[in-house]
Amino acid sequence: MAFTGKYEIESDSNYDEFMKRLGLPSDRIEKGRNLKTISEVQQDGQTFTWSQNYPGGPSITNNFTIGKECDMETVMGKKFKATVQMEGGKVVVNFPHYNYTAEIADGKLVEISTVAGVSYERVSKRLA
Repeated sequence: MAFTGKYEIESDSNYDEFMKRLGLPSDRIEKGRNLKTISEVQQDGQTFTWSQNYPGGPSITNNFTIGKECDMETVMGKKFKATVQMEGGKVVVNFPHYNYTAEIADGKLVEISTVAGVSYERVSKRLA
């Protein structure tokens, strides 16, 4: 399926400002600034397994089906319920403090998280 693959972050923008708006302390922002996050996505129709591995940090896996409420977890370990949607080929989910979208563009995983008017964009290249 379109999202299935293993991806490594290759660029990002607005990291610092986004993390400040989320209220992260400066030491946490510094620690995460240059991590080469690996995302692994398995898609089977409308069902996804979405894992993010942070070198030297946590790994999280969320399982969800488009349009159905599910239990999810943030990178900070906060658990919450959400209904993930598919809008125009983009995965869309409202996390507790920000909105998140992901899409495949030119074979790359493009993720955008927005809080209080600040958008953090991550572009990841496909490894497999």
